[in-house]
Amino acid sequence: MKGLLLVFLGGGIGSALRYSISMFCKNALQSHNSANDVFPWATLIVNIVGCFIIGILFMYSESLQFTKEIKLLLITGFCGGFTTFSAFSIESVTLIQNGHYFICISYILASIILGMAAAALPTIIHNC
Repeated sequence: MKGLLLVFLGGGIGSALRYSISMFCKNALQSHNSANDVFPWATLIVNIVGCFIIGILFMYSESLQFTKEIKLLLITGFCGGFTTFSAFSIESVTLIQNGHYFICISYILASIILGMAAAALPTIIHNC
């Protein structure tokens, strides 16, 4: 039961932060440029930042001796609530349905490549 509450707490904080960043991005990126209006910048940004955060947490989890509870709170809860594969998926489907094939491919490739790079970056920096 304690683990469930930790995931719930971390997920709630992560989700609230994701929503805040999404609203900020939506307001900051509103433009007359149709590509900015179509491209799902907010989800890409939170997913890349989330990958970077989970990379840092994963890298330091052993050396800082994270307990199971801390991992549940930060990695499973916070990072799970902060990042959003479901939004990524539905936005990709919507782009295809609306005929934005190039934007969709760009979004998928940027999400995968930048996400993996962001997750690996803390370890790369640490090993330099």
